[in-house]
Amino acid sequence: MKSRHTSLSDLFSTAVAALPGNGPLAIAYSGGLDSTALLHLAQALQRPLYAFHIHHGLSANADAWEAHCAAECARLGVTFAARRVTLAADGTGTEASARMARYAALGELCRAHGVTTLLTAHHLDDQAETILLQLARGAGPAGLSGMDAFNTAPGLLGSADIVLARPLLQASRQQLEEYVRQHGLGHIDDESNDDTRYARNALRHTVMPALAAAFPGYQQRFARSAAHAQSAQRLLTQLAAQDLQACERDGGIDVEALRTLEEDRRNNLLRHWFGVCSIRIPSASWLAEMTAQLLEAREDANLLVTHPDREVRRYRGRLYLAPKQRALAGTREDIFEEAPFQHFRWQGEASIAFPDYGGTLHFDRAEEGCAPEWLQAQLLTISFRRGGERLKLAPNRPTRGLKQHYQALDIPAWDRTRLPVVAIPGQTVFAAGIGMDCRNVVQGRNDLIVLRWMAE
Repeated sequence: MKSRHTSLSDLFSTAVAALPGNGPLAIAYSGGLDSTALLHLAQALQRPLYAFHIHHGLSANADAWEAHCAAECARLGVTFAARRVTLAADGTGTEASARMARYAALGELCRAHGVTTLLTAHHLDDQAETILLQLARGAGPAGLSGMDAFNTAPGLLGSADIVLARPLLQASRQQLEEYVRQHGLGHIDDESNDDTRYARNALRHTVMPALAAAFPGYQQRFARSAAHAQSAQRLLTQLAAQDLQACERDGGIDVEALRTLEEDRRNNLLRHWFGVCSIRIPSASWLAEMTAQLLEAREDANLLVTHPDREVRRYRGRLYLAPKQRALAGTREDIFEEAPFQHFRWQGEASIAFPDYGGTLHFDRAEEGCAPEWLQAQLLTISFRRGGERLKLAPNRPTRGLKQHYQALDIPAWDRTRLPVVAIPGQTVFAAGIGMDCRNVVQGRNDLIVLRWMAE
């Protein structure tokens, strides 16, 4: 930790010097006190500099704030760009929705201007707020680690190539206030910062003043605790990476290997796995419920646990994070006999889209396949598996039910229900994920047709 007597300029210069790369920089510039100090410090660097402002439209003063930011950048000779965002009505709350929209827009502006380092004005008091919030939420070491001096945040910025840096993280808000006052810098005051209905504001205006009175300098000690948590989290991540390598099988997690791990270590591995897959880390209660179902369910059970981002599935002793599947009009997963079907004729098209079945059927030219004149003469039917379909892949191979083919090809049960079948009366012509029935296939021509399914 730097001495509190170190100047703000020195703290900033040291932090910027530690950043990777030496290309252009961008400032997340709201026009408030913190980002105003950051902008003034950064404009003295001998590097191309941009200031990006996000207009949330939440305040009647938002237009005036944008105009202030544009004028200040013009005065300093800094390239300015602004973007207006609309908050998603997804039930996450105004703070969370605004944060997601803001960072997504900042990421877009960075990519549009070829910037790979984005600076934010987070400081020591913000770090203390973050740690308090995470503590109130019951976070583990990852949450209590607080904010890093710099990191990538592809989930926020939409790219893993953009470094999100916080060069003022070791500076106090008091230092920023003194710097702005000494340099006579104008800045805006966002009235929403006084609204204690928001969690951060409640901490800032009630809890943190009480802490400062009882424990002067607590921000620095919180930062030291965050550094200890970061060190512990690095060790946990290293252990989880080793366990993941030992337990991973064919893109999934081997359930029996997972059973051998003690509960804390198993949960550490699963959280790491979710993170590696860029999925939101589940809560402790959700994780406990999932693992209980996973370890207690019958071996032949078609396990499904729903996560906001994925579906947790088990198949052949392996755990998978499968994409969430949208409902399809052609799907009847519970009763095959009632699955709907659609008649169609092929008239020489390269492909036909079937949105009710979630994809497109392609008709590729080949030297081995169906004769085009034969295929055009057929009344074809597309449907999901209805039960009883059989397919013969090659003359020297037996005719087998689709279920046997799926098992031989190791296709999980949840994928099978979304693989359509193309048939003529009494016979399967093509099964997605498996192939063509050889009884309709000929050779010796270069205009033969092979069917191919491409899911959306």
